[in-house]
Amino acid sequence: MKVAVLGSGLMGKEAARDLVQSAGVIKVGLADIDINRAEAAARVINSTKLQAYKVDAGNAGELAAFIREYDVVINALFYSFNEMVARTAIDVGVSSVDLGGHIGHITDRVLRLNDKAKSANVTIVPDLGVAPGMINILSGYGAGKLDELQSIRLFVGGIPVQPEPPLEYNHVFSMEGLFDHYTDPSTIIRDGKKVEVPSLSEVERLYFDRFGPLEAFHTSGGTSTLLGSYPEINTLEYKTIRYPGHAEKMKLLVDLKLTRNDYEVDVNGIKVKPREVLLKTLDPIVDLKDKDDAVLLRVCVGGQKDELSSTYQYEMVTYKDRVHQVTAMARATANTISVVAQMIAGRFITKSGVLPPEQVVPGDLYIAEMAKRGVVISEELLQP
Repeated sequence: MKVAVLGSGLMGKEAARDLVQSAGVIKVGLADIDINRAEAAARVINSTKLQAYKVDAGNAGELAAFIREYDVVINALFYSFNEMVARTAIDVGVSSVDLGGHIGHITDRVLRLNDKAKSANVTIVPDLGVAPGMINILSGYGAGKLDELQSIRLFVGGIPVQPEPPLEYNHVFSMEGLFDHYTDPSTIIRDGKKVEVPSLSEVERLYFDRFGPLEAFHTSGGTSTLLGSYPEINTLEYKTIRYPGHAEKMKLLVDLKLTRNDYEVDVNGIKVKPREVLLKTLDPIVDLKDKDDAVLLRVCVGGQKDELSSTYQYEMVTYKDRVHQVTAMARATANTISVVAQMIAGRFITKSGVLPPEQVVPGDLYIAEMAKRGVVISEELLQP
């Protein structure tokens, strides 16, 4: 199989690294608007299967000419490119996957291309990160094992192994994105009805081995396509995991309007966005640098099985790869999108259209493939 990767940043580079190590992959094209960046990533990976290319993904003609030579394209670009890449892939008859992006309803716009993708006989799977992404796949897998689905509760967090004040947090993706997740309301399903709750609210305590007490609270974007896939469910909610006290500190910043993108103040006649000042202030404080991070995940899918109240619980703890200096978040994310891309190219996924991960990715195969890559997901059936 031949796979194109758009974007040679951290996620694109790590997806390309996984692809060249996979026996079924014969060619990987790593494209970036900056050829020097793509070539630098290719040198680090150092594989005869891999070649760097200069491609402007904002130019539909240039993008189409590049991706039509491949079986599937991995879009590891900024979320604003997701709709254009999906449209172009459909136009040239190539399947594609992306890392998602709830801002501006980008994933919804990709989903609206479903009929076009079916007509072109291609498979488009959006939202293939960790949350959304991994949690969707595991939710769909657990739901398929139950006779009646009643609840899905999701907990995910990327946290430092050794927390430091003042926030006990180091960012593993854009701080701007983090502010959006903390500021925008969280859409959940409660008592069978879709409702919005404030992010950073309803803090609860939970535990993972080796980490002691942690907290989890609502944040926006995590439920993603699950809301549409399981509209009849009684309970569906997503919470972010952090060290205790984080939510209270961040809620103060949100309440002071310091994280809002649409808020300005006048400082001596100059319009200033407090959010931009806060970003500049926090970035050096919460930079992960060379510290170790971990990704914690727990997916609880509950309902009825064999007339018993049952819950399938999936759990994962993944750490930084110190050999290749790859963060835990990059390991979990890049391997997820690479594995699903290979499932499509290898015809393990054959359904055409724009399909959320929970509806189309075979959970058992996914768990097995991730385990091969050192990302181990456990399954436990909890019954009375």
